[in-house]
Amino acid sequence: MRTLSFLLLFLFIYSCKSPEPRRPVTQRTDTSFLEESVKVNRRIIKRDERRIKKIIRTDTVNNYLISQRGFWYTFDNEVIKDTITPSKGDKLIFEYNIQKLNGDMLYTKEDLGVKEYITDQEILFSGLRDGLKLMNEGETVTFLFPSHKAFGYYGDQEKIKGNMPIKAQVTLLEINPKQNKNP
Repeated sequence: MRTLSFLLLFLFIYSCKSPEPRRPVTQRTDTSFLEESVKVNRRIIKRDERRIKKIIRTDTVNNYLISQRGFWYTFDNEVIKDTITPSKGDKLIFEYNIQKLNGDMLYTKEDLGVKEYITDQEILFSGLRDGLKLMNEGETVTFLFPSHKAFGYYGDQEKIKGNMPIKAQVTLLEINPKQNKNP
C-alpha cells in the first residue's frame, strides 16, 4: 500500500510539471530566400538602368541629369528666374502623365487630373515625391523612373505592371509655401 501511495504521489507531482517545448534537432538560419531576393532586385535595377541609359543615349535633343535619389530627368520648360523649390509642408498643385519608356501613354494628364499635394505629408510614389522637390513653379520636367522608384513590385494593379520603369512628364503649376502659425 505504501508503494502504491508513493507511486501516486510521484505521478501527481510529475503530472503537474509544465510541458517543455521541443527543440529542433538542428538549428540553422536560412537566409537563402533573402539572398535570392536581393539578387533578383539587383537584376531588376540593372535591367531598368540599362533601358533608361539606352533611351538617354538615343535622345540627342534633351540633356538628362541624374538625381541623387536614383532617377533621371530633363527640363522640358526650365524656369531660370529666382524661385523657390518645394519644402516640407508646402502645398503643391501639379499635373502629370505616365508613359511606358517607349512612349506609349498609360495615363494622360486628363486621366489623372490636377493634383494637390502637401510635400512630405501625403502619399505619392517615391520618384514623383522626390522629383517634385527638384522643380520650380512653372517648370515642366520629364522624369525616367526605374521601377523601384515608380510603382515597384506590384505596379498600380491597373495599367502599370509590376517592376515596370516609367516616364512621367510633370508640370508644377503652383507652390503655396507652408504658412507659419507662429507670430
